[in-house]
Amino acid sequence: MSIFSRVLGHGMTVFALVGESGTGKSFRAKLIAQENGIEAIIDDGLLIQNDKIVAGRTAKHEKTYMGAVRIALFDDKAHRDQVAKALQANKIKKLLIIGTSEKMVQKITSRLQIPLPSKIIKIEDIATREELEKAIRSRQIEGKHVIPVPAIEVKKSYSQIFHDSMKDFADKSSAKFKFFSLFGNKKQSTLEKSIVTPEFSKKGRIEISEAALSQMAMHCVSEFSKDIRIKKLSIKTNNRGYRLIITIDVPFGRQLTGEIHRLQHYVIENIEKYTGILIEEVSIIIDKITVNK
Repeated sequence: MSIFSRVLGHGMTVFALVGESGTGKSFRAKLIAQENGIEAIIDDGLLIQNDKIVAGRTAKHEKTYMGAVRIALFDDKAHRDQVAKALQANKIKKLLIIGTSEKMVQKITSRLQIPLPSKIIKIEDIATREELEKAIRSRQIEGKHVIPVPAIEVKKSYSQIFHDSMKDFADKSSAKFKFFSLFGNKKQSTLEKSIVTPEFSKKGRIEISEAALSQMAMHCVSEFSKDIRIKKLSIKTNNRGYRLIITIDVPFGRQLTGEIHRLQHYVIENIEKYTGILIEEVSIIIDKITVNK
């Protein structure tokens, strides 16, 4: 199905810009939007249209990292309902969603009940390695974040976290941006963005330990079925989320395929529900099928 048939079929075309935290996605979002005729952006819980915040609230205003994740994922029903209604009321035809992974973007589209992305742009395809490393260093050392709207918009609602504004004179005819341009707009433009210092950035990042996450996963498996025995549990982490690998013994006579899939969903849904963190994947390895004596 083409991009344009999606527009006719659903009334909205969704684009996604994905990349790890601190790699400069919000910094580049407005240029991508202008180049592709996209009128609205969802970034960290905010709906932005024509340089104005029209709905939502920013994750960057939260006092804890976990709270920020919940806002970015539209975990609160009232929050997501407000943004969904604004998308419909403003008749948004083209929307850019910024996320740390494709799974995060898919979760946002599901919660806002809008189409999946028809085009996914990866930050590493539009920024050099040097630019990415510089952005990450800046985030780690200074804790500065970008909101892709002019300073006057941020100061109105979020003056406590406002730090500075910047203007970027962007040449959209550069080779890098020809990569994802659909319309070949080669004009130059000045884009204003706001720099903020979130509360959670000032106080340091709050994460869940692997031990606590392991305990939650084991509790979920036990809740799901008392007959399933965990042999081994390991956790892999990156800036996008967590991956769990669970090795189990199961009793003979169970419908394995369907039950294992249900177990995977049960673990993911419950951990995400109670922590707000993103579980990228739960892999389950059946080590032994046991027979009751």
